Amino acid sequence: MQTMTKSATRVLLGVRGMNREAGEKVAGALLALPGVVRAMPDDGQIEVHYDPSQLTVMDLVRAVRGQGFLAGML
Repeated sequence: MQTMTKSATRVLLGVRGMNREAGEKVAGALLALPGVVRAMPDDGQIEVHYDPSQLTVMDLVRAVRGQGFLAGML
């Protein structure tokens, strides 16, 4: 189980067309990435806490795009 470290960074990603149900799927894809410690979806956006020494924001955006959504940093 991963734990939140002091180095975790928070980012809010806007996800076009994502509803709450799809957000759960997107959150699961993000949580599968090494370094993501939290992913909280909402309508049209997802809050992600991640380790910047392991991932970049673009890595997170690519994972969201892999689920079929356009995404970008808010």
